[in-house]
Amino acid sequence: MTGAPATAPASAAARDVLVEALDAALPQTQCRRCGEPDCRRYAEALADGRAEIDRCPPGGAEGIVRLAGIIGRAPRPLDATCGQEGPRRLAVIDEALCIGCTLCIQACPVDCIVGAAKRMHTVIEPQCTGCELCVPACPVDCIALLEATPGRSGWQAWSPVQAADSRLRYRAREARLARRRREREQRLAARAGRTLGVADAPATPGAATVATPPTDDAAETPPSVDSGAPTPAPASAPPSAVPTDAAPASPLTPEDRKRATIAAALERARARRGG
Repeated sequence: MTGAPATAPASAAARDVLVEALDAALPQTQCRRCGEPDCRRYAEALADGRAEIDRCPPGGAEGIVRLAGIIGRAPRPLDATCGQEGPRRLAVIDEALCIGCTLCIQACPVDCIVGAAKRMHTVIEPQCTGCELCVPACPVDCIALLEATPGRSGWQAWSPVQAADSRLRYRAREARLARRRREREQRLAARAGRTLGVADAPATPGAATVATPPTDDAAETPPSVDSGAPTPAPASAPPSAVPTDAAPASPLTPEDRKRATIAAALERARARRGG
């Protein structure tokens, strides 16, 4: 009983040290070719014995040797199913074809693509890790990959300073996205609380009903009618404003509007190509 509590923290601490060492030995391109969501998760899988040391093409043969030395295994050839070692690549956006959909910005793990909706995007070249995640995200195929380090691959094409900078930018992005998710969940919870509060409020006999100004949420959702009786129109409303039996059109969600915008941009891009 006395030895168990001391052993678990020591084991956890040793694992944390091992994960940090393995993570620092990775190039931090965040390319996901190893099968993990990011370099940190690959380091954790290595420390837990759930992954092999041969699954990082950006690190190449030298990277495998580094991981083998840390984890105490013999080096082995790169797993071809993860890709091939080669020069670092640079993403370049064709300005004439970019429709400003922002999908590449969302896909970039290190925030090296800048731009705004319906405006041209561009890549910050010194910060591009060559992860290639932006390429399949582009709906108009306007992103090309160029060799940034001809004749140099692995750690010969990527410095420890660049890796450290990439890791900082990736972690900053992850923190920002997590904060936005929390804020959205808080807004949804507050909205649900207001809705439940109104629905659960007991009615007081004889009490006057106080009209509540409509909110944005109420404006987006058509009111429901509990009974079959028609809702009387206000005295000052013109005849055309009297409700009819026709069901109101469902409001567009932000996702619907975004899809429509991208579809329209794609049509314009196809028209430019055809012309």
